[in-house]
Amino acid sequence: MIPIKSAKEIEKMRQSCRTASDILDRVSELIRPGITTKEVDEAAADFMSEARVKSAFLGYRLGHRVFPGNICISLNDEVVHGIGSQRRIQYGDIVKLDIGVIQDGWVGDTATTVPVGIVGERTDQLLRVTEKALECAINIAAEGVRLGDICAEIEDEAARNGFSVVREFVGHGVGRKLHEEPQIPNYGRRGSGPKLKSGMTLAIEPMINIGSAEVRLLDDGWTVRTADGTRSGHFEYTVLITRDGPEILTWRGKTQLQ
Repeated sequence: MIPIKSAKEIEKMRQSCRTASDILDRVSELIRPGITTKEVDEAAADFMSEARVKSAFLGYRLGHRVFPGNICISLNDEVVHGIGSQRRIQYGDIVKLDIGVIQDGWVGDTATTVPVGIVGERTDQLLRVTEKALECAINIAAEGVRLGDICAEIEDEAARNGFSVVREFVGHGVGRKLHEEPQIPNYGRRGSGPKLKSGMTLAIEPMINIGSAEVRLLDDGWTVRTADGTRSGHFEYTVLITRDGPEILTWRGKTQLQ
């Protein structure tokens, strides 16, 4: 069952998502050569404390594993779920920042990829295509559209540019819990899946690789890397489905996507 939010609950989601996007903006501004990923994680924790919200990731349990970071920080060939450490960010890196907050019992979830200086033509294209794939998916996210159509939009945009989509990790519904129904793969068949309804809140998050779609889990039990060592891009918005079209709850720009 995919949760449908009431008008009051949607307003709570707007608040938590706005806070998440504001914190993501502040964290993104810290990314520079020489700073450690642990310093970035600690700064994010400070920003959350200032906003009087909690991390949706810290202490998150998956079986016997407990996530130790306040946010996810993944570099270069790391796809998602990287953990802050003493590793220093270098010029030419790409840094994926994934932030989830809990505010008044509701989760806001959003992510971006930050290039550090000049990252190379193919990497630059990867980031543009990943963000474009997210835009394509959101632009058709209307009431009555099949979920598979959104998923296919992401896969098609990646494929036409010679990239691959990660299949083991997916977007998801979000609300009172970080992960709600439905799962939102970055691949799919048009005309399949449930129809979107007004009041659904979805975290749509393309994860796109330069090389193979295959990934591997590191020994820390969380960090996911590309199997072939090529770079991966990741962007995420939490989106509200309405009768008038999509509303991007974690929007960080000046205007909505068109």
